Amino acid sequence: MTRKLTRILTTVMVAGLLSFSAIGHANTLDESPSALAMTTDALIVRPVLLATTIVGSAVYLVSLPFSLLGGNTAEAGEVLVAGPARATFARCLGCTRSERKHATVEQPAN
Repeated sequence: MTRKLTRILTTVMVAGLLSFSAIGHANTLDESPSALAMTTDALIVRPVLLATTIVGSAVYLVSLPFSLLGGNTAEAGEVLVAGPARATFARCLGCTRSERKHATVEQPAN
């Protein structure tokens, strides 16, 4: 009985996790941040993210010999340097996701 219940719960959990990840990837960046969100982002969040990028770069350089030995240099660079840099410089002001906000192209009516 316990084995059957464990299988059912595992199946439900896996199905739920798979469906939530598909929903997250299907969303496009369609944010309209408020003036307060933009101000907070410019005055507080971006300087903190810049400091995180600088500290992450220093940690990456210190840990580089160990990353080379372990073979995970790319992952360490992504997590410690590229991720924070992308969140600092390539994110629209006030947005919560680290992606560029692309301008929409409107088709002229024929």
